[in-house]
Amino acid sequence: MRKMICMHGLTPEQEDKIRAAAPGWSILFGRPSELDAESFRDAEVVCGWCPAVETEGLRPDSKLRWVQTWSAGVDKLPLDALAAKGVILTDASGIHPIQMTETAFAMMLAFARNVHTAIRNQAKGVWDSSGTFGELYGQTIGIVGAGAIGGRLARIAKAFGMRTLGVRRSGRPDADFDAMTDLTGLHDVLSASDYVVNALPLTAETRGLFGPDAFRSMKRTARFLNIGRGATVDTDALVEALRDGTIAGAGLDVTDPEPLPADHPLWKMDNVIITPHTSGLTNRYKERITELFVFNLQTYLREGRPARNIVDYERRY
Repeated sequence: MRKMICMHGLTPEQEDKIRAAAPGWSILFGRPSELDAESFRDAEVVCGWCPAVETEGLRPDSKLRWVQTWSAGVDKLPLDALAAKGVILTDASGIHPIQMTETAFAMMLAFARNVHTAIRNQAKGVWDSSGTFGELYGQTIGIVGAGAIGGRLARIAKAFGMRTLGVRRSGRPDADFDAMTDLTGLHDVLSASDYVVNALPLTAETRGLFGPDAFRSMKRTARFLNIGRGATVDTDALVEALRDGTIAGAGLDVTDPEPLPADHPLWKMDNVIITPHTSGLTNRYKERITELFVFNLQTYLREGRPARNIVDYERRY
């Protein structure tokens, strides 16, 4: 009997959807701490990730053929070992755009309307209406990493009356963007943008991409938001840019290192908003991952290969 493991505590209704998609399979549901590590040796399909997938599922005698992760980023997974074993890896791209877009706009609106300052004043019991109050309307947003998340960002930005500029590997035009370029045009986009949103995956090409030169290319009035990966940013260069006024502020959902040490200077900067890598979280996460997994499972059973979100091991995403 073919075996499958699904982790991370799905609801009974979600479990039933998976059972219905794979009749005749032996399916083990449970959180990683509840599962016997040796069970991963016999699993052909795994939905989720835990250390046992690597230690047991990648043994030479294991039956693992496909892993569906719960995350969009796969940079922390043993990609070379998975590729050598011939395991198909699919990520969770496509289930994050709504919540991550809303996080980015929460930060942009906070900066535009000075909400971050008001919250800090509230904690101190201070009534202070000073400061600059702007609008998103008429501003330019530069979205670096114009994939599914970047595309939704651009569509919502249009509704706010913003100009949308995009950067992606292919440079292929997109109707939601007023202009699109590949990485060779990055600095042109940075210099034209009032808000720069980094939604890039972490690859050899993107590691440290936002360094001193990138921040010097930005307007002194611009804000930088990172909802992608922390290591795509040179953190020391970001701190320096914020300190000396090279840029006006930063909204960070991810950092490098992560979590930030308690004594890190970013914590105390009034022009910085930090969220603890929560932009991808939502109370609808399990619902969306189940829909994606069931769709891929049906294709896997029919064609021997899932249809969506297959990771390219050479590109690392």
